Amino acid sequence: MPHDLVIAGGTVVDGTGAPPRLADVAVDGDRITAVGSDVGGARRHVDADGAVVTPGFVDVHTHYDGQATWDERMTPSAWHGVTTVVMGNCGVGFAPVRPSDHDTLVELMEGVEDIPGTALHEGLSWDWESFPDYLDALERHPRDMDVAAQVPHGALRLYVMGERGAARERATDDEVAEMARLAGEAVEAGALGFTTSRTRNHRTSRGDWTPTLTAAAGELAGIAEGLGSVGKGVLQVVSDFTDPKEEVATVLGMAESSGRPLSISLTQVSTRSEGWRSLLDAISAANDRGLQVKAQVAARPVGILLGLQSTINPLGASPTARSIGADVGALRADDIRATILAEMAGHSLFPWEQVFRLGDPPNYEPSPEASIAAEAARAGVAPEELVYDAALADELLYVPFLNYADGDLEAVRAMLTHPHTVLGLSDGGAHVGTICDGSFPTTMLTHWVRDRSRGERLPLEHVVAMQTSRTAKLVGFLDRGVVAPGMRADLNVIDMDGLRLHSPSIVHDLPAGGRRFVQKAAGYLHTFAAGQETYANGEPTGALPGRLVRGSQPAPNGASL
Repeated sequence: MPHDLVIAGGTVVDGTGAPPRLADVAVDGDRITAVGSDVGGARRHVDADGAVVTPGFVDVHTHYDGQATWDERMTPSAWHGVTTVVMGNCGVGFAPVRPSDHDTLVELMEGVEDIPGTALHEGLSWDWESFPDYLDALERHPRDMDVAAQVPHGALRLYVMGERGAARERATDDEVAEMARLAGEAVEAGALGFTTSRTRNHRTSRGDWTPTLTAAAGELAGIAEGLGSVGKGVLQVVSDFTDPKEEVATVLGMAESSGRPLSISLTQVSTRSEGWRSLLDAISAANDRGLQVKAQVAARPVGILLGLQSTINPLGASPTARSIGADVGALRADDIRATILAEMAGHSLFPWEQVFRLGDPPNYEPSPEASIAAEAARAGVAPEELVYDAALADELLYVPFLNYADGDLEAVRAMLTHPHTVLGLSDGGAHVGTICDGSFPTTMLTHWVRDRSRGERLPLEHVVAMQTSRTAKLVGFLDRGVVAPGMRADLNVIDMDGLRLHSPSIVHDLPAGGRRFVQKAAGYLHTFAAGQETYANGEPTGALPGRLVRGSQPAPNGASL
């Protein structure tokens, strides 16, 4: 009998880290059924000669918690070869929730993840209260990819403790026990795990700290034990590690008390430019003593996009510019320009040495000589003049503020090649007015494999493994992330020579006309999810095979890994 699909003649990079090889890939239904040189005929034949065939990418750090309830397409991630996303990270989300607390959770998500509150108010149906109810609501909607959800500590704390939880008061033993019970119940129902935030970068839209910032070590360990008691689920934490020794003990205590896998967000901070190395050492030591701990790392700097339509206006140091906003016509007037430049002089939002033109294609590893300050010095003009012209031309400026303390990505390269790291932190679906890092998979393939000029590149097989089998294994998805018989038929066919990342742009396609950055790519010839082609040359086919994934997934019988 012919196969449903054969992808023929491609260079298969199977996700295990093995070297690329020429092979055909056969698919029947939603599974890969053969990989080799003579797999037989097919009802549909895709010619992959000259292209690379990879597993679909598994993004374990997104914030599509709202978008997944109203949208069938998880863009921008879907445009970058992603076929599975995990949401509910960093302790923010929308369940469990009492009707009286809807606004509070919207304010938390709006503040922490920069998603317009108007869009959330209009888009969320709130046809759930418990976390199992939320999973049921997610399951009712078909999508272009699979989604999985985690229990957010912020919502859980508010649900159990009410205003005391939002005010960061200490939880009683009974309240900790109840949070642990609900977390265990959620994981039993199909939640992937539990997440929390301990960073001062996270505030509500009212400016308040996130409810989980100062949760006691006993509270975190107690909730983690709720997952340990049911023997399921993963843990995810973001923290500032301002007191590294104490905070490492607190965070690792969650893994020690529960026996569950833990991942920790890891970035390079300019004020402690070597602190990430100490944290990786602590993670390595934890694994040596039997814990399952990984660091989630980014593909590039964590940076802010400045533009007239962005959350942060590059002219925002000027009161006049703030009052005008994105009215380019008004900004072109000579008297307005003179006023704004005078107000900006000596009052820039960021040091101009740290601000760069993003460009198209975007440059995420700019040299110091490419900064606005350096460019202005060469031209003999004030930096503000260049910034003003860029704003008028609708040109995005880029401020890399994490992972760029050394002015290059060598620290990121060290993170990406460490044995206890996985690719994460894309924040797909979040920070929609300041970043667009759902494009991390394409940066990994273009910058790190093909284009990097300021340092050593990475092997294609390593880069593919980092965003397929390694991310899938982190969250217990053993049925995907590898091109092998028996595995889920999530696949990409990629023109590596033609792969190109476009510059982000603003669209107004959120509920209530909310705006967000999106970022497209060229070179993804075919993307398949569960054996169905979802995107062809970057355009949707109309197929929506994606579903809610409930909990970890075992490796299929007969899978050859």
